[in-house]
Amino acid sequence: MSFDSAIPPEPLVAATMLSRVNGLGPRLMAALLDEFGTATNVLQQSRESLLRVSGLGPAVSQRILAASLAEAEAYLQHCERIGVTLLQSESTEYPEPLKSIPDAPPLLHCRGALTSQDALAIGIVGSRRCSPYGIRNAGRLAGSLVRAGFTVVSGLARGIDAAAHRGALNAGGRTIAVLATGVEKIYPPEHDELASQIIDQGALLSESPLDQKPRRGMFPQRNRIISGLSQGVIVVEATRRSGALHTVRHAMEQGREVFALPGPVDSLSSEGCHDLIRDGVTLIRNVEDVLEQLGPLTTPARPDAERTVHHPREMVLNPRESEILNAITSEPTPVDEVVRATQLDPSRVLSTLTVLEMRRFIRRLPGNMVVRT
Repeated sequence: MSFDSAIPPEPLVAATMLSRVNGLGPRLMAALLDEFGTATNVLQQSRESLLRVSGLGPAVSQRILAASLAEAEAYLQHCERIGVTLLQSESTEYPEPLKSIPDAPPLLHCRGALTSQDALAIGIVGSRRCSPYGIRNAGRLAGSLVRAGFTVVSGLARGIDAAAHRGALNAGGRTIAVLATGVEKIYPPEHDELASQIIDQGALLSESPLDQKPRRGMFPQRNRIISGLSQGVIVVEATRRSGALHTVRHAMEQGREVFALPGPVDSLSSEGCHDLIRDGVTLIRNVEDVLEQLGPLTTPARPDAERTVHHPREMVLNPRESEILNAITSEPTPVDEVVRATQLDPSRVLSTLTVLEMRRFIRRLPGNMVVRT
């Protein structure tokens, strides 16, 4: 449906209309948005304008022209009824790390909630058919990561994915599951209870419509979202034909760090990991190896600013604690200078410094000085 003579739909409605067009995948959607700017602009184009977009054929262009406003509005109402939020790539709620990848999904379905803490995330992927060794270590690494302040991202699949999600949940941390199917129908079905726990302590995300059923080609496609959400990706156990290696390729293309956990030298389940390590990917044994490789990280402090996180534990600090800590460097800093830099009441600064010292973020030095540990 063209909107040349009608009132254009709201941006979210327009994005929903496009997302319902059969045959319009991520790459074609990205090409349309690159050409016309917004979903609303796409819907206002003529057939001739649409056909000038590389890769867009007559059938899909006709479906775009026939996109239904009423169907999109009904879809949005259904999302609201079942507790699904739609996130546009232009919105502040959309995951910031994901915006940087070239084929970021323009619309995400979210069950649960995303937080600013999720800007510091690590993906854990591996084989569905995995060994007890792989399950044990995926859970161990996930638990260590959330205790260090990270959110764990994986794909809710059988095997390593499920072990990673459970490891994060059991440690009381946050985890995000990226689905290839719709978020209304959980796949695999035996992970329905796990998905409910993830909603309580994180989020389910999908670019697919609510009712999307599993299709083979959609799983490699969703892997770019797992890596796109993450500062780095850990491969715990993967054969040479494992789908986890698709995530590795996406991570490398997106400039993310890649880590591999070695397995027994004669294990077919870890051949993919061993190949990665041989080719230069960082070998890890524990979360300390991950932190050492990542170094200082940049994460949003608020919508209009960023801050450097020297250690993921800093993500648990409240805004005042973060502000005071960021006024202290690895060189001895006078307390008076911290007070001037933060412009806070001196008594509040002193009490917060005591808290930071007790939690081993800083150390007091003679001469009323403090230093970041």
